[in-house]
Amino acid sequence: MIIDWQRAKYGLRNAWLYALVFAFVSVPAVASAADHPSATSFIKTSGTNFTLDGSPFFVTGVNNHYLTYGSQDEVTRVLDDAVAMGANVVRIFLQPVIGSLDGNVATIWDWRREGDASNLAVKGTYLLYWDPSQSRMAINDGASGMQKVDFLIAEAGKRRLRLIIAVLDFWAFTGGVQQMRAWYGSRDESTFFFNDARTKRDYTTWVRHVVQRVNPLTGLAYRDDPTIMAWELMNEGNARPEALRLAWTAEMSAYVKSLDPNHLVSSGSANILQKKLSDLTIPTLDFGTWHGYPLYYNLTVQQFNDMITEFCQLAARAKKPVLMEEFGYARSNRDSAEAYAMWLDTLTRDPSCAGWMVWRLVSLQDSGRYPIDEHDQFDVRNDGSAIWNILKAATARAAQTRETASEIIRQVP
Repeated sequence: MIIDWQRAKYGLRNAWLYALVFAFVSVPAVASAADHPSATSFIKTSGTNFTLDGSPFFVTGVNNHYLTYGSQDEVTRVLDDAVAMGANVVRIFLQPVIGSLDGNVATIWDWRREGDASNLAVKGTYLLYWDPSQSRMAINDGASGMQKVDFLIAEAGKRRLRLIIAVLDFWAFTGGVQQMRAWYGSRDESTFFFNDARTKRDYTTWVRHVVQRVNPLTGLAYRDDPTIMAWELMNEGNARPEALRLAWTAEMSAYVKSLDPNHLVSSGSANILQKKLSDLTIPTLDFGTWHGYPLYYNLTVQQFNDMITEFCQLAARAKKPVLMEEFGYARSNRDSAEAYAMWLDTLTRDPSCAGWMVWRLVSLQDSGRYPIDEHDQFDVRNDGSAIWNILKAATARAAQTRETASEIIRQVP
């Protein structure tokens, strides 16, 4: 059914919304993938599906941007809220990245900011930094560094949540690629990091360190931990030109695979401003990703719904899973809950779709308040709102749909 979202009357929108919510929540409760007894198994792929122990694993997930530098209480609150929503996967970025501790090599972002973790107050946390005594990148394995990642992985595992881990962020919000190219005096945001021999060496050194790290809380090397669903090369690695992005992605995905044959690998690309899913032909990428925001692409709710179908069709052609791993719609829009319901229904019904991850789940900060997001207004909270209830109901419905499909497969002689 096609609806004119701009002119629909408020009463009709509400009637449609309530019908959808009722349809979602009327689904009998079933065990979600997060509650699956085989938490020791790695996620794999089969055609356009993710699988767990041979059964479809449909991703119903969340993103969070501060889990690698928030306090332990802030981390566990987010993970507990993810479980409350029925999510089975949480996506994170490994950050922050700074200049030198002595300040001689500048940090290009405000890493001394005060306030809430959600507002990029990292409170002394850093994973990568410049060591002037060695004139090279250094890694912080201490309590203000990788030990925070150890804690996050261990706590996610306790809750049977899986993690998609982007090993770096392209953007400068907490340093990322932009900080690393600045170590070498470059102002080139889109080419230098992906071309320069020094930054390519830094990247492979970092990947090797992360993949081979042994978590003292679990006793497992990261590469041997099935809590991790997949590695992403980078969040939205916008290398230019496109040929450079594809070449770098091919090279680095092959490198990750050489170190870790257990885990899936994806690019982490938004894959929408270039030719859609152009990196999906790279054999060492196990699945495709795309990031969808109608506001940024000037799309109506219905047009965005059509785009979801388009990406699922691309998955079918490539015979690989494709994950809508970021999407958001401002909560101030009067049709926001209806939009989420429509998109999640489309994703769940299409057998070529592999899942979704909403941007972004946030929880109470140590200040005792929820983060304030008055700009994009994409924040999702465990607050009993219409959007929260739609997401929660959609996870239950997706679990039942995939469980039914698995049962049919098992009954076929």
